[in-house]
Amino acid sequence: MRLVWLALAVWGTIHPMSYFLQWFEENSYDLMAMVDAWHANAATSGLVWDLTIAAAALTIWVVVESIQQRRWIGLLAIPATFGIGVSCGLPLYLFLRSGSDGRP
Repeated sequence: MRLVWLALAVWGTIHPMSYFLQWFEENSYDLMAMVDAWHANAATSGLVWDLTIAAAALTIWVVVESIQQRRWIGLLAIPATFGIGVSCGLPLYLFLRSGSDGRP
């Protein structure tokens, strides 16, 4: 499963970023304009909130579990989640969590 998580993290990085970069090339590198585009209608606003809540839940899980287990490498999933997206952060955390040392 470890390689599946890694493959999903890579895919979750490349696929969404290709769309983000395309948008930035077409609309300049204005982050606020992108945020405005995310709220173009009720459907996209719902998706934004869905992903925001999922990102918050993942962040809480990562922080709590990292503190409990003292495995700080999992914290890398937080900037991946907010810098790229949940599609990268979640499988990255699962990959890091399933470390080769056999610990969960």
